[in-house]
Amino acid sequence: MDVFNTLKTELLEINQDIASLFPKAKTIAGIPEHSFAEGEKTCNAIYQQLSEEVVRAAVVGPIKSGKSTFVNSLFKGDYVKRGAGVITSIVTRIRSGKDLRARLYLKSWDEVNADIEQAYMLLPTFNRRSDDERFDLRRQKDRTALEFAIDSLSADQLFTNNSRNENSVLLSSYLNGFDHVSDLIATNNKTKIYEGTRFREHKAFVGDDSLAVYLRDLMLEISSTNMNGNIEIADCQGSDSTNPLHLTMIQDYLMVTHLIIYVISSRTGLRQADIKFLNMIKKMGIMDNIVFVVNCDFSEHESIDDLKSVIDKIKTDLAVIKPDPEIFAISALYNLFRSLQSDLSEKDQMRLSIWESDKDYIHYSNNETERFGAFFSNKLNRERYSLLLRNHLERLAVLLSGMAQWISVNQDMLERDSDDANEIISKIKEHQDRINQIKALIKSTLNGAAQKIREELRADVNRFFDLNSEHGMNRVLNFIRQYNVDLNGSQENLATGGFSPALHQMFQEFKKALDAFMAESINPDVFRFVRQTEKKIGEYFESIAAPYDVMARDALSEYNSTMETFGISSITHSTQKMEMPDIESVKSVIGLKLAAADSSMLFSSKIQTEAVMRLGFYRVAKVFKRLLKKNVKNKEDEIKALRDSMRRIKIETEKSIISHFKDYTENIKFQYLFKLVDALSNHLNEMLIGRFQVYITNLTEITELISNKQIDKKQASSILNEMYAACYRIDTRIHSAREKIQLTV
Repeated sequence: MDVFNTLKTELLEINQDIASLFPKAKTIAGIPEHSFAEGEKTCNAIYQQLSEEVVRAAVVGPIKSGKSTFVNSLFKGDYVKRGAGVITSIVTRIRSGKDLRARLYLKSWDEVNADIEQAYMLLPTFNRRSDDERFDLRRQKDRTALEFAIDSLSADQLFTNNSRNENSVLLSSYLNGFDHVSDLIATNNKTKIYEGTRFREHKAFVGDDSLAVYLRDLMLEISSTNMNGNIEIADCQGSDSTNPLHLTMIQDYLMVTHLIIYVISSRTGLRQADIKFLNMIKKMGIMDNIVFVVNCDFSEHESIDDLKSVIDKIKTDLAVIKPDPEIFAISALYNLFRSLQSDLSEKDQMRLSIWESDKDYIHYSNNETERFGAFFSNKLNRERYSLLLRNHLERLAVLLSGMAQWISVNQDMLERDSDDANEIISKIKEHQDRINQIKALIKSTLNGAAQKIREELRADVNRFFDLNSEHGMNRVLNFIRQYNVDLNGSQENLATGGFSPALHQMFQEFKKALDAFMAESINPDVFRFVRQTEKKIGEYFESIAAPYDVMARDALSEYNSTMETFGISSITHSTQKMEMPDIESVKSVIGLKLAAADSSMLFSSKIQTEAVMRLGFYRVAKVFKRLLKKNVKNKEDEIKALRDSMRRIKIETEKSIISHFKDYTENIKFQYLFKLVDALSNHLNEMLIGRFQVYITNLTEITELISNKQIDKKQASSILNEMYAACYRIDTRIHSAREKIQLTV
């Protein structure tokens, strides 16, 4: 990885050297301050992009598969809290930095209160508040009411399907952590930083659900020499979480990753939950970016042959989903212990010693670790990072070529009298006129192309999300309409807890089923559609830009040939074919991100009120039936009220889903795809016109200064000679960097 750090540093230095040419040129008396504004702007943009470009790898897999241990082993230290975030499912992002630093991005009070209010409303003990009174955890009376509501829950109500009720856990966590974090939370999002010797304090925060629940995001910076600073590793918590919203969080991160590392424990092998999750990744259209790590538990297997048979079985099972999967068998805990030998406890040192006594295990794991390291470097650096470096290098080559040409022309002007100089300037202007025509044509064509592709995208998106389409909203509405309520289970809830708990339990089961359907079936289709659409946009603009790239290079070749007839030549000419801008890079530059896929529905207190009113109505009807001596079944009124309430819940949910998809459709069009079109069009325009930028700089300035005898020829010549020598050195470095990048591909 040092090769790529070195190359990036080299490009940053080349960029700085080119940028230093512009203020140097402006020291020539009479050269206007604004002469090289566009060139300086390009250098600033390249510097920012090189410095901030991030290549992302997501580590995913089921709970307790060893993901955090594996991430720690990559950074050769115990940095990430192992086994944290089962309830809150925080995605922990890690990058290499100069010092140890943990950035905890906290929720705002509005976000905290919104979380609590929705979960609170789903408690059977919820009491309806007035419409204009919102819950606020900062108020003592609200905390007291919430605590009372939780304490009032029976044992049956605290558990759902043999696991703790997620809403009660969430609310308890918020309550228990309030005193500790109340001073940290603000009306807007705040960041808490632990650095240096306090770095490890973040583990206590993320390892405690009562504190982690207040987190919105988490990023660690680790002083690591073996990890490129532009690479981000994300520890994505349990893919087998029972909460569908956790799965949605992971999906959102997977959409911006360049490599997915799926960790499987050798203790459990591939399970049904893994198959389900991997099929979802396949539906998202990102299976090509996945690699598998079998995390070997040395204590679990009797022999190396036993371990290999487990790995062969996993490979056979995976091949059903992804033909010829790339698999590495590594003991992440052994690799981590080996990195921490001097800091291990006595117990862990004994474990390490026992493992190292079995040479077969160690030799096998070490070979696989080395093989993974080579793959990881190749995938993220050679395939991804080298593309980014190559794009930036060619932009720098174009900029240098134009600057060198400007220097050569002006050096020649200083040696001629004003008549000869004006003759050359006249010829140059002819070419500049043609270049300006090409510039106008490029801009006009790209604007027209952008307008055309926007109309196509509008139709594509509307068709995909159309109510009668087989995708998206139609499938969700069918799911809602076909969802069946378990009335037998409701009878049990009615018998043990009464009507209100049964109503809330019914809604929670429905909500969880719908959230799961959205996360597992709808979101992957949407993500795949977006990916395919991005590819369509890229291919469309590539077909538009290619002929103009040829036209631009031909125009510049003709210009350079004309200059050579006057005896003016440059040390460098940019004749390289233009590389298409990387879409991920373009999105990164403008901060473009697809809106979160969460479509969480809200339980309305109005539904609860209407349900209670219906129950009252049925009970009155029941009295009349008894008076008329009709047979009345036990709990019949409650069951009818639940059934009617579920019908109303479905109607309200349909309205909510239709509204959500309408907003989401417009968001994808206007806030994502159209913005991507505009950004890509502008980027291409800059790249194509950038070839001409310094060539069309006003070359009459020095000529006029010579004619008016307002220039110190000796001083100007000295400055230009220095700049020319600098261009020669930079050109040599560009050629060298280009060769190095080619060797890495």
